[in-house]
Amino acid sequence: MNKVTQLFGIQHPIVQAGMVWNSGWRLASASSNSGILGLIGAGSMYPEVLREHIQKCKKATNKPFGVNIPMLYPNIEDIMTIIIEEGVKIVFTSAGNPKTWTRWLQERGVIVVHVVSSVKFALKAQEAGVDAVVAEGFEAGGHNGRDETTTFTLIPMVKELIKVPLIAAGGIATGRGMLAAMVLGADGVQIGSRFVASEESSAHLAFKEAVAEAKEGATQLTLKELAPVRLMKNEFYYQVQELYKSSPTILELKKLLGRARAKKGMFEGDLEEGELEIGQISGLIHDILPVSEIVENIMTEFEDVKNNVLKY
Repeated sequence: MNKVTQLFGIQHPIVQAGMVWNSGWRLASASSNSGILGLIGAGSMYPEVLREHIQKCKKATNKPFGVNIPMLYPNIEDIMTIIIEEGVKIVFTSAGNPKTWTRWLQERGVIVVHVVSSVKFALKAQEAGVDAVVAEGFEAGGHNGRDETTTFTLIPMVKELIKVPLIAAGGIATGRGMLAAMVLGADGVQIGSRFVASEESSAHLAFKEAVAEAKEGATQLTLKELAPVRLMKNEFYYQVQELYKSSPTILELKKLLGRARAKKGMFEGDLEEGELEIGQISGLIHDILPVSEIVENIMTEFEDVKNNVLKY
Protein backbone atom coordinates (compact mmCIF):
# COMPACT_ATOMS: atom_id res chain seq x y z
CA MET A 1 0.00 0.00 0.00
CA ASN A 2 1.50 3.33 -1.03
CA LYS A 3 0.54 6.93 -0.18
CA VAL A 4 -2.08 7.22 -2.93
CA THR A 5 -3.83 3.89 -2.35
CA GLN A 6 -3.83 4.62 1.38
CA LEU A 7 -5.21 8.15 0.97
CA PHE A 8 -8.12 7.10 -1.23
CA GLY A 9 -8.69 3.54 -0.04
CA ILE A 10 -8.15 2.02 -3.49
CA GLN A 11 -6.30 -1.02 -4.86
CA HIS A 12 -4.08 0.55 -7.53
CA PRO A 13 -2.41 4.01 -7.42
CA ILE A 14 -4.28 5.25 -10.49
CA VAL A 15 -6.80 8.08 -10.81
CA GLN A 16 -9.16 8.25 -13.78
CA ALA A 17 -9.16 11.94 -14.67
CA GLY A 18 -12.37 13.95 -14.33
CA MET A 19 -12.67 15.28 -17.89
CA VAL A 20 -15.41 17.48 -19.29
CA TRP A 21 -17.92 15.63 -21.53
CA ASN A 22 -16.07 12.34 -20.98
CA SER A 23 -16.34 11.54 -17.28
CA GLY A 24 -19.90 10.79 -16.30
CA TRP A 25 -21.09 8.35 -13.65
CA ARG A 26 -20.61 5.28 -15.89
CA LEU A 27 -16.90 5.94 -16.37
CA ALA A 28 -16.35 6.90 -12.73
CA SER A 29 -18.14 3.88 -11.30
CA ALA A 30 -16.48 1.45 -13.75
CA SER A 31 -13.09 2.90 -12.80
CA SER A 32 -13.77 2.59 -9.08
CA ASN A 33 -15.06 -0.95 -9.53
CA SER A 34 -11.76 -1.77 -11.29
CA GLY A 35 -9.73 -0.84 -8.22
CA ILE A 36 -8.70 2.71 -9.14
CA LEU A 37 -10.19 6.08 -8.20
CA GLY A 38 -12.99 7.13 -10.53
CA LEU A 39 -13.77 10.83 -10.92
CA ILE A 40 -16.90 12.52 -12.21
CA GLY A 41 -16.03 15.62 -14.27
CA ALA A 42 -18.24 18.43 -12.95
CA GLY A 43 -16.91 20.98 -15.44
CA SER A 44 -19.54 20.12 -18.06
CA MET A 45 -22.48 19.70 -15.66
CA TYR A 46 -25.13 22.00 -14.29
CA PRO A 47 -25.47 21.55 -10.49
CA GLU A 48 -28.52 19.29 -10.61
CA VAL A 49 -27.00 17.20 -13.41
CA LEU A 50 -23.96 16.67 -11.20
CA ARG A 51 -26.23 15.61 -8.34
CA GLU A 52 -27.85 13.03 -10.62
CA HIS A 53 -24.45 11.65 -11.68
CA ILE A 54 -23.28 11.41 -8.06
CA GLN A 55 -26.44 9.56 -7.04
CA LYS A 56 -26.15 7.13 -9.96
CA CYS A 57 -22.47 6.57 -9.22
CA LYS A 58 -23.25 5.73 -5.57
CA LYS A 59 -25.72 3.10 -6.76
CA ALA A 60 -23.26 1.66 -9.30
CA THR A 61 -20.28 1.26 -6.96
CA ASN A 62 -19.56 0.79 -3.26
CA LYS A 63 -15.93 1.78 -3.84
CA PRO A 64 -14.43 5.27 -3.32
CA PHE A 65 -15.01 7.83 -6.09
CA GLY A 66 -14.62 11.58 -6.33
CA VAL A 67 -15.58 14.68 -8.27
CA ASN A 68 -13.28 16.98 -10.25
CA ILE A 69 -14.30 20.64 -9.94
CA PRO A 70 -12.80 23.49 -12.00
CA MET A 71 -13.04 26.39 -9.56
CA LEU A 72 -13.80 28.90 -12.33
CA TYR A 73 -17.22 27.22 -12.55
CA PRO A 74 -19.92 29.94 -12.36
CA ASN A 75 -22.14 27.95 -9.95
CA ILE A 76 -19.29 26.90 -7.66
CA GLU A 77 -21.21 27.52 -4.40
CA ASP A 78 -24.09 25.31 -5.60
CA ILE A 79 -21.63 22.61 -6.67
CA MET A 80 -19.88 22.59 -3.30
CA THR A 81 -23.22 22.41 -1.47
CA ILE A 82 -24.21 19.36 -3.54
CA ILE A 83 -20.83 17.72 -2.83
CA ILE A 84 -21.54 17.90 0.92
CA GLU A 85 -25.23 17.04 0.69
CA GLU A 86 -24.49 13.93 -1.38
CA GLY A 87 -21.66 12.78 0.90
CA VAL A 88 -18.84 12.92 -1.66
CA LYS A 89 -15.59 12.23 0.20
CA ILE A 90 -12.96 13.09 -2.44
CA VAL A 91 -12.70 16.30 -4.47
CA PHE A 92 -10.10 17.26 -7.06
CA THR A 93 -9.98 21.01 -7.64
CA SER A 94 -8.37 22.81 -10.56
CA ALA A 95 -8.24 26.17 -12.37
CA GLY A 96 -8.29 28.40 -9.33
CA ASN A 97 -6.86 29.25 -5.93
CA PRO A 98 -6.81 26.15 -3.67
CA LYS A 99 -7.10 28.35 -0.57
CA THR A 100 -10.67 29.24 -1.52
CA TRP A 101 -12.30 25.88 -0.76
CA THR A 102 -9.72 23.46 0.68
CA ARG A 103 -10.27 24.13 4.39
CA TRP A 104 -14.04 24.44 3.95
CA LEU A 105 -14.18 21.01 2.31
CA GLN A 106 -11.78 19.36 4.75
CA GLU A 107 -13.76 20.64 7.73
CA ARG A 108 -16.69 18.70 6.27
CA GLY A 109 -14.74 15.46 5.94
CA VAL A 110 -13.62 15.75 2.31
CA ILE A 111 -10.17 14.77 0.99
CA VAL A 112 -8.94 17.59 -1.27
CA VAL A 113 -6.48 17.21 -4.15
CA HIS A 114 -5.43 20.14 -6.33
CA VAL A 115 -4.23 19.97 -9.94
CA VAL A 116 -1.22 22.14 -10.87
CA SER A 117 1.07 22.65 -13.86
CA SER A 118 4.11 24.17 -12.13
CA VAL A 119 6.33 23.95 -9.07
CA LYS A 120 5.10 27.39 -7.97
CA PHE A 121 1.47 26.31 -7.86
CA ALA A 122 2.34 22.96 -6.28
CA LEU A 123 3.88 24.87 -3.37
CA LYS A 124 0.84 27.14 -3.14
CA ALA A 125 -1.43 24.08 -3.05
CA GLN A 126 0.64 22.50 -0.27
CA GLU A 127 0.55 25.79 1.63
CA ALA A 128 -3.24 25.80 1.29
CA GLY A 129 -3.28 22.44 3.09
CA VAL A 130 -4.35 20.07 0.32
CA ASP A 131 -4.11 16.33 0.96
CA ALA A 132 -2.29 15.65 -2.33
CA VAL A 133 -1.19 17.34 -5.54
CA VAL A 134 -1.63 16.33 -9.17
CA ALA A 135 1.27 17.72 -11.23
CA GLU A 136 0.25 17.76 -14.88
CA GLY A 137 2.71 18.17 -17.75
CA PHE A 138 1.79 19.99 -20.94
CA GLU A 139 1.45 16.70 -22.84
CA ALA A 140 -2.00 16.47 -21.26
CA GLY A 141 -5.19 17.09 -23.17
CA GLY A 142 -7.55 19.95 -22.40
CA HIS A 143 -6.60 23.09 -20.50
CA ASN A 144 -2.98 23.25 -19.63
CA GLY A 145 -0.07 25.18 -18.17
CA ARG A 146 1.37 28.23 -19.91
CA ASP A 147 4.98 27.22 -19.22
CA GLU A 148 4.83 24.07 -21.34
CA THR A 149 6.74 22.04 -18.74
CA THR A 150 6.76 18.36 -19.64
CA THR A 151 5.68 15.70 -17.17
CA PHE A 152 9.15 14.15 -16.98
CA THR A 153 10.62 17.53 -16.06
CA LEU A 154 7.81 18.65 -13.76
CA ILE A 155 7.47 15.57 -11.54
CA PRO A 156 11.03 15.45 -10.11
CA MET A 157 11.06 19.23 -9.62
CA VAL A 158 7.79 19.14 -7.69
CA LYS A 159 8.88 16.04 -5.75
CA GLU A 160 12.00 17.87 -4.60
CA LEU A 161 9.96 20.54 -2.80
CA ILE A 162 6.67 19.10 -1.55
CA LYS A 163 5.86 16.63 1.20
CA VAL A 164 2.25 15.72 0.37
CA PRO A 165 1.51 12.76 -1.94
CA LEU A 166 2.30 13.51 -5.60
CA ILE A 167 0.22 12.24 -8.51
CA ALA A 168 1.69 12.53 -12.02
CA ALA A 169 -0.49 13.42 -15.01
CA GLY A 170 0.06 14.18 -18.67
CA GLY A 171 1.26 11.70 -21.28
CA ILE A 172 0.57 8.56 -19.22
CA ALA A 173 -1.58 5.78 -20.67
CA THR A 174 0.38 2.57 -20.11
CA GLY A 175 2.04 0.55 -17.39
CA ARG A 176 5.42 1.66 -18.72
CA GLY A 177 4.43 5.31 -18.43
CA MET A 178 3.10 4.72 -14.94
CA LEU A 179 6.34 3.08 -13.81
CA ALA A 180 8.43 5.86 -15.36
CA ALA A 181 6.43 8.53 -13.52
CA MET A 182 6.81 6.70 -10.23
CA VAL A 183 10.55 6.23 -10.73
CA LEU A 184 10.74 10.03 -11.10
CA GLY A 185 9.03 10.50 -7.76
CA ALA A 186 5.28 10.22 -8.26
CA ASP A 187 3.27 8.23 -5.71
CA GLY A 188 0.61 7.50 -8.32
CA VAL A 189 -0.69 8.61 -11.71
CA GLN A 190 -3.76 10.30 -13.15
CA ILE A 191 -4.79 9.05 -16.58
CA GLY A 192 -7.21 10.85 -18.89
CA SER A 193 -6.90 10.19 -22.62
CA ARG A 194 -6.75 6.38 -22.31
CA PHE A 195 -10.12 6.47 -20.51
CA VAL A 196 -11.67 8.72 -23.15
CA ALA A 197 -11.32 5.74 -25.49
CA SER A 198 -13.20 3.42 -23.14
CA GLU A 199 -16.62 1.86 -23.59
CA GLU A 200 -17.92 3.61 -20.48
CA SER A 201 -16.73 7.12 -21.38
CA SER A 202 -19.58 9.55 -22.06
CA ALA A 203 -17.74 10.90 -25.13
CA HIS A 204 -19.35 10.44 -28.54
CA LEU A 205 -18.30 7.26 -30.36
CA ALA A 206 -16.96 9.33 -33.27
CA PHE A 207 -14.59 11.16 -30.91
CA LYS A 208 -13.47 7.90 -29.28
CA GLU A 209 -12.72 6.45 -32.73
CA ALA A 210 -10.78 9.60 -33.68
CA VAL A 211 -8.65 9.19 -30.55
CA ALA A 212 -7.98 5.53 -31.36
CA GLU A 213 -6.93 6.49 -34.90
CA ALA A 214 -4.71 9.43 -33.86
CA LYS A 215 -1.01 9.39 -34.68
CA GLU A 216 1.98 11.20 -33.24
CA GLY A 217 1.63 14.95 -33.87
CA ALA A 218 -2.17 14.85 -33.99
CA THR A 219 -2.55 17.45 -31.22
CA GLN A 220 -1.30 20.96 -30.49
CA LEU A 221 -1.40 23.41 -27.58
CA THR A 222 -3.16 26.60 -28.70
CA LEU A 223 -5.38 29.55 -27.65
CA LYS A 224 -2.86 30.62 -25.01
CA GLU A 225 -4.30 34.13 -24.94
CA LEU A 226 -7.57 32.72 -23.53
CA ALA A 227 -6.51 29.58 -21.67
CA PRO A 228 -3.93 27.17 -23.15
CA VAL A 229 -5.70 24.08 -24.44
CA ARG A 230 -4.41 20.97 -26.23
CA LEU A 231 -6.62 20.13 -29.18
CA MET A 232 -6.75 17.51 -31.87
CA LYS A 233 -6.01 19.09 -35.26
CA ASN A 234 -9.32 19.42 -37.13
CA GLU A 235 -11.17 22.07 -39.14
CA PHE A 236 -11.78 24.24 -36.06
CA TYR A 237 -8.11 24.02 -35.06
CA TYR A 238 -7.05 25.16 -38.55
CA GLN A 239 -9.55 28.05 -38.37
CA VAL A 240 -7.79 29.16 -35.18
CA GLN A 241 -4.39 28.98 -36.88
CA GLU A 242 -5.67 30.96 -39.86
CA LEU A 243 -7.03 33.64 -37.54
CA TYR A 244 -3.64 33.88 -35.81
CA LYS A 245 -2.12 35.07 -39.12
CA SER A 246 -3.99 38.37 -38.68
CA SER A 247 -2.75 38.94 -35.08
CA PRO A 248 -6.26 38.67 -33.62
CA THR A 249 -7.51 40.38 -30.48
CA ILE A 250 -8.69 38.32 -27.53
CA LEU A 251 -12.24 39.35 -28.46
CA GLU A 252 -11.80 37.92 -31.98
CA LEU A 253 -10.45 34.65 -30.57
CA LYS A 254 -13.39 34.42 -28.16
CA LYS A 255 -15.80 35.06 -31.02
CA LEU A 256 -14.33 32.21 -33.07
CA LEU A 257 -14.37 29.89 -30.07
CA GLY A 258 -17.99 30.76 -29.32
CA ARG A 259 -20.05 28.75 -26.88
CA ALA A 260 -20.32 24.99 -26.29
CA ARG A 261 -17.55 24.20 -28.79
CA ALA A 262 -16.17 21.41 -26.57
CA LYS A 263 -19.62 19.88 -26.14
CA LYS A 264 -20.14 19.96 -29.90
CA GLY A 265 -16.91 18.05 -30.49
CA MET A 266 -16.47 15.57 -27.68
CA PHE A 267 -20.08 14.92 -26.63
CA GLU A 268 -22.00 15.43 -29.88
CA GLY A 269 -19.31 14.06 -32.20
CA ASP A 270 -18.80 17.00 -34.58
CA LEU A 271 -15.22 16.19 -35.55
CA GLU A 272 -14.86 19.22 -37.84
CA GLU A 273 -16.31 22.18 -35.94
CA GLY A 274 -15.95 20.84 -32.39
CA GLU A 275 -13.18 21.42 -29.87
CA LEU A 276 -11.51 18.01 -29.50
CA GLU A 277 -9.48 18.02 -26.28
CA ILE A 278 -7.08 15.10 -26.02
CA GLY A 279 -3.49 14.45 -24.94
CA GLN A 280 -0.34 13.76 -26.96
CA ILE A 281 -0.44 10.16 -25.76
CA SER A 282 -3.45 9.57 -28.04
CA GLY A 283 -0.88 8.45 -30.62
CA LEU A 284 -0.32 5.38 -28.44
CA ILE A 285 -4.03 4.55 -27.99
CA HIS A 286 -5.27 2.18 -30.68
CA ASP A 287 -8.57 0.74 -29.45
CA ILE A 288 -11.73 1.33 -27.42
CA LEU A 289 -11.89 -1.07 -24.48
CA PRO A 290 -13.89 -1.62 -21.29
CA VAL A 291 -12.41 0.22 -18.30
CA SER A 292 -11.75 -3.06 -16.47
CA GLU A 293 -9.60 -4.29 -19.37
CA ILE A 294 -7.72 -0.98 -19.60
CA VAL A 295 -6.84 -1.12 -15.90
CA GLU A 296 -5.84 -4.78 -16.10
CA ASN A 297 -3.58 -4.07 -19.10
CA ILE A 298 -1.91 -1.12 -17.36
CA MET A 299 -1.26 -3.02 -14.13
CA THR A 300 -0.02 -6.17 -15.91
CA GLU A 301 2.43 -4.14 -17.98
CA PHE A 302 3.47 -2.13 -14.91
CA GLU A 303 4.38 -5.29 -12.96
CA ASP A 304 6.08 -6.97 -15.94
CA VAL A 305 8.24 -3.98 -16.77
CA LYS A 306 9.07 -3.34 -13.11
CA ASN A 307 10.25 -6.92 -12.71
CA ASN A 308 12.33 -6.74 -15.89
CA VAL A 309 13.95 -3.46 -14.87
CA LEU A 310 14.92 -4.96 -11.51
CA LYS A 311 16.98 -7.58 -13.35
CA TYR A 312 19.47 -4.95 -14.56
